[in-house]
Amino acid sequence: MSVYESEAAMLVGIPKEIKIQEYRVGMIPGSVRELVHHGVNVIVEKSAGAGIGFADDAYVAAGAAIVDTAEEVFARADMVVKVKEPQAPELPMLREGQVLFTYLHLAAEPDQTAGLIESGCTAIAYETVTDFRGGLPLLAPMSEVAGRMSIQVGATCLQKENGGAGILLGGVPGVPVAKVVILGGGVVGTNAARMAMGLEASVTVIDKSLHRLNELDMQFGATLNTIFATMDSVEQHVVGADLVIGAVLVPGAAAPRLVTHEMVKKMHPGAAMVDVAIDQGGCFETSRPTTHEDPSYIEEGVVHYCVTNMPGGVARTSSRALNNATLPFALALAEKGAVAAMKDDPHLMNGLNVHQGKITYQAVAEELDYDYQPATEALG
Repeated sequence: MSVYESEAAMLVGIPKEIKIQEYRVGMIPGSVRELVHHGVNVIVEKSAGAGIGFADDAYVAAGAAIVDTAEEVFARADMVVKVKEPQAPELPMLREGQVLFTYLHLAAEPDQTAGLIESGCTAIAYETVTDFRGGLPLLAPMSEVAGRMSIQVGATCLQKENGGAGILLGGVPGVPVAKVVILGGGVVGTNAARMAMGLEASVTVIDKSLHRLNELDMQFGATLNTIFATMDSVEQHVVGADLVIGAVLVPGAAAPRLVTHEMVKKMHPGAAMVDVAIDQGGCFETSRPTTHEDPSYIEEGVVHYCVTNMPGGVARTSSRALNNATLPFALALAEKGAVAAMKDDPHLMNGLNVHQGKITYQAVAEELDYDYQPATEALG
């Protein structure tokens, strides 16, 4: 019987994130203290949280042991808790029977998916865990951050020195405000709209759900323009926009490409686009992944911002927000074992993407052309 199938509490490991400019940490000291209080042993890689002010001493005070290397974390831990998907050097360190709890976004990551399958680990994705309302509680905090950040970075992209047209979102008296178009009225889109309206831009949200458009209309009133999504309405509003925010999401699947290359060619020079959906492949045909180190590029005269870990830019806020959401699930996994915890909680079971070499999330299997094994079947 493997560790995660037993009733014994796991040894939980927290490695330092190695993605470029990624300073978030899988568990902050307060979360570690909570696990230790419940009898869970925790090891943390040296300096895992130092980049955002969480010193090793704080982890030791919370009850964790500090280890020198990621190799030791992966070798010893029964469950590895991260923020970002395992990077190329980390994949070979995963092993059969080990639990990985992190963001995965597998539909846009064929190489990562192959590595997880080969490892034999149990990979539970934050972004597909659900709640009783049908929401995505572990994706929502980062979606809130990314939605709010999208307007900040979009405003920067519109500055002349960054290739933008030199437009201030809110204008000034006697000068028109910027036109902001947001594709998707979910958590990202709602937070983006709130920020853009706060800066006094003209804001339009486009969504295919009339129910969601009605909710947004009731929430924001006449200050927000809501439009039903069709190919025609998307093109009409995108082409005339100063800033476009891509905020669409199909849980676990690749994002639909709503903005074509031809639409981008028709936009005015110096317009800006922020593709928050880039983690899932992006919703603009002209999108390609970028990093915080080199966040934007210009194509067809339009500034594109496509950073795949946007919330990492405000890593301290993001780590705290993420831990607030992940802690109850991490604690359940550690106390009960992964199989028992998922059988007890169907919402946590929805997070299972890979188990013992099988794809257990249908959208990922369909997108990457793998055989699909339902989670309930895979877990016996």
